[in-house]
Amino acid sequence: MEEGASPIQLSRMARPGPAEEGWLGGQILIAMPSMEDPRFARSVICLCAHSSEGAMGIVINRAIENLTFDELLKQLEVTPVPPQRRIRLHAGGPVEGGRGFVLHTGDWSSEGSLTVEGGFALTASVDILKAIAGGGGPRQGLLALGYAGWGPGQLESEIAHNAWLSVSPDEAILFTEEDQDAKWHRALAKLKVDPLLLVDTAGRA
Repeated sequence: MEEGASPIQLSRMARPGPAEEGWLGGQILIAMPSMEDPRFARSVICLCAHSSEGAMGIVINRAIENLTFDELLKQLEVTPVPPQRRIRLHAGGPVEGGRGFVLHTGDWSSEGSLTVEGGFALTASVDILKAIAGGGGPRQGLLALGYAGWGPGQLESEIAHNAWLSVSPDEAILFTEEDQDAKWHRALAKLKVDPLLLVDTAGRA
């Protein structure tokens, strides 16, 4: 990274093709207690896109504590600072940790916003930060640095090997400010699942 360069980049995203029937785009993935990958232990992920070409999602229960929204706006030279509104920063996943994405309610969009099933959207342009800082923007949102990505067939294989449960999203799961374990338990509660009783069986809501 060059000296003085922004730690994150927000730019236009490529639009995927139409959603394909039978895929999990828009669903919430909940890591099973047996998840072996420490990067995803007790993670809750909003799956923003899923097709035969792979999958992309945002981890929604790992808040970033060492960078504030105000500091981020200063680094991106977005005004006003202090902003009229703030959203929380999250570690969105292990891929491209220097890239920022805002997962938000679908009442706001800009050119390049990706529609997420369930009434949500994903935006990677700085326009949304300008709108939020000015007191506007979407009703609810979170800013993620990085994302979780899977190649063709990879997520399906992980689900078959009992790594994930899935459930439909709601705003309480996506945007309520809770610690990692609390949001994981909230997501499981939507499935009426007690994590202490989970066995290595996969399932979908």
